[in-house]
Amino acid sequence: MTSSTRQQLPIPSHFDANKVGEVWRVPYQQRAIEAQKWTTQHNIQPAATDEMRVCLLLIDVQNTFCIPEFELFVGGKSGQAAVEDNVRLCEFIYRNLGTISKVIATLDTHRAMQIFHPIFWVNDKGEHPEPAVTLIQFEDVKNGVWKVNPAIAESLADGDYQTLEKHAYHYTKQLSDEGRFPLTVWPYHSMFGGIGHGLVSAVEEAIFYHTISRQSQADFELKGDHPLTENYSVFKPEVLDSFGGRSIAQKNDRLIQNVLNFDRVIVAGQAKSHCVAWTVEDLLAEIQQRDSNLAQKIYLLEDCTSPVVVPGIVDYTEQAETAFQRFAEAGMNRVKSTEI
Repeated sequence: MTSSTRQQLPIPSHFDANKVGEVWRVPYQQRAIEAQKWTTQHNIQPAATDEMRVCLLLIDVQNTFCIPEFELFVGGKSGQAAVEDNVRLCEFIYRNLGTISKVIATLDTHRAMQIFHPIFWVNDKGEHPEPAVTLIQFEDVKNGVWKVNPAIAESLADGDYQTLEKHAYHYTKQLSDEGRFPLTVWPYHSMFGGIGHGLVSAVEEAIFYHTISRQSQADFELKGDHPLTENYSVFKPEVLDSFGGRSIAQKNDRLIQNVLNFDRVIVAGQAKSHCVAWTVEDLLAEIQQRDSNLAQKIYLLEDCTSPVVVPGIVDYTEQAETAFQRFAEAGMNRVKSTEI
């Protein structure tokens, strides 16, 4: 890797930190022309020439989590956390265009009828659970406090309601047995094809600018579209099988291998307590099965991720800190975007 690719670059003039919390159209052709000029001006080489291959893994940097007033905005302690994180993230990408070899961005991807959305469940009165404040425990399903909504059986199980009932029992029991978070009923979010599903405009623009500058195609990984399981981690869903051992989802071995092939892996995104923590947890488990020393090449950008905090309702700051401390103890690097 040459000195020209190692040096931090200035931030291009088109970047406006004040617009990071807004949704807008990226002017692709204009940015492509500017990126090509930027490449020449700063002697940025194609990523294919990198001796040290660096992957930037971005977890769910989507409007639904990162834009105020959207469904699951990660406000964190400051109330504007995801916006602040993404300002730093964009600046990190631009400053390190010559070092980042590839960007992989995950996209939380949902439809209305999924196990963690209100329409999936009803109580004895036919009422759906209130999102963001309802946790469905195994005991709730066992005792009939919450039951699968019979009306969705046609859409999800060809009318076989009993199969869905058995799955709900098995699913919540498995979460409990494995010490996972109980099933959280979330607001409808990251709806496939909707505005909330899209990447934050400023981050999308930075990724596109990187693609043109480094001549390195960005990869996009969809996760979370299976109706019968949660999928916080991009590497595997929360539950892989249903009752009787019937497989419903698989671990993403292809992506795991792809990520671990890089010399350095830098992780950022939302939310620190959930999808980021789960993704890193699964990556660490894979590393420990192969070679625990591989953990040393993972870098967690702590100023580009924040935990879920809903004032007066939930605060996952402590859980996020506990997880990241565990990752560090295993050999991963907790860093700020200005330190790399």
